[in-house]
Amino acid sequence: MSSRPLIVDLHAHFGVPAADALVREAGITGRAMPFSEPATDAVNAAMFATIGPRLCGTAMRIEDMDAAGIDLQVMSPNPAQYHYAIDPGVARAASQTINDGIAAAVAAHPDRLVGMGTLPMQAPELAVAEMRRCVGELGLRGIEIGTWIAGRELADPFFAPVLSAAEDLGVPLFIHPLGFSHGERLSRYYLNNIIGNPLESTIALSHLILGGTLDRHVRLKLCVAHGGGYLPAYWGRLDHAWRARADCHRDCSRAPSTYLRRVWLDTLVFDRKELAHLVDSHGSDRLCMGSDWPFDMGEPDPVGFHSGLCDADRERVLGSNALSFLGITGFDGDDAGRADS
Repeated sequence: MSSRPLIVDLHAHFGVPAADALVREAGITGRAMPFSEPATDAVNAAMFATIGPRLCGTAMRIEDMDAAGIDLQVMSPNPAQYHYAIDPGVARAASQTINDGIAAAVAAHPDRLVGMGTLPMQAPELAVAEMRRCVGELGLRGIEIGTWIAGRELADPFFAPVLSAAEDLGVPLFIHPLGFSHGERLSRYYLNNIIGNPLESTIALSHLILGGTLDRHVRLKLCVAHGGGYLPAYWGRLDHAWRARADCHRDCSRAPSTYLRRVWLDTLVFDRKELAHLVDSHGSDRLCMGSDWPFDMGEPDPVGFHSGLCDADRERVLGSNALSFLGITGFDGDDAGRADS
C-alpha cells in the first residue's frame, strides 16, 4: 500500500454456494425475491451466470478492485442468502457456512479484504451466539442485517437482544434490504429492487427512529445501504410530523433528523447532484463509498463518482469514514480482516 489514504469500498458482496446447497438438502425451497416478472427473472438469471465467479471467488474480485482503484473491499453476504424465514437450526447452519466462507476469503487476502457476517435473526439467542463467533473466532468486522425479518420490523423488541449484543461487542451493523416486503405492485420493470430496496430501508429506518430503538441503543453503530433510502432526502416531513402529532413523538425524545445523523450511510445514489445533496444534508463524516459490486445495480466507477467532492470530504467518504465505522485503526495491510484485540 502507498502512503496515500486508503480507498475502501464498504458495500460489496460475497456468495457462498455451499450454504444454498445446505438449505436445499434440508428440503427447503423458495424464492428470495418473490415479486418479479418473467422478463426480470430472465435478466437476473443471465446476470448471475455472468457474475458468479466474481461473487463467489476472490481472484477476479482483486482484479476488479485494482482496476477500480480500490485498496480494501468490505464483503458482506449476498442478501439473497438471508435465511430468515426457515427453520432456525437450518438457518444457523447456513449462516455459519456463509460466515466461514467469508472468513476464509479474508484469510487468503488479509491486505485487501474485510468481512461482515450474517445471522439467523429469527432466533435471537442463536443470532447472538453466532455474532460472538463471527467477531471472536472468525475475526469478521461487522454484521449485515436485513430490514424486514420473518414478518417483523427490525425495530421490534424481539430483536433487542441482538442489538444489545452488537452494542456490547462494538459490532457495527450494515442494514441492507432485499426488495420490498409488500412488493405486489412492484413486480414489473425490476421495481421491487429499483424502488423497493430504498423504500424498504426508508421504512425500517423510520421505525428504528420513531419507535425509540435508537434511544434505547445509543451506542449502536448502523450503516444503511443505498444512501439510506429516501429518508435522507425527505427528513423534513418526518420532523414536521414529530412536532405536529402526538402519535409521532410518543416513543422518541428528539426530532427524527437528529437520530438520522447518527447513522452512517453509503453513497450508492448514482447521481452526483444527489451525492452533493447527501453531503450537504447529512454531512461528510458519516458517508462511506459503496459500489454494490458485482451486481448490475452497482456503481461502475465508485472512486470517480466522488471526484466532484472537495479534498477533505472525498478523503473521508472514500476511506477514513469506513475505517472508523468498522473500528479499524493502524491498518498496515496485514491485519485488516482480524478484529482488534
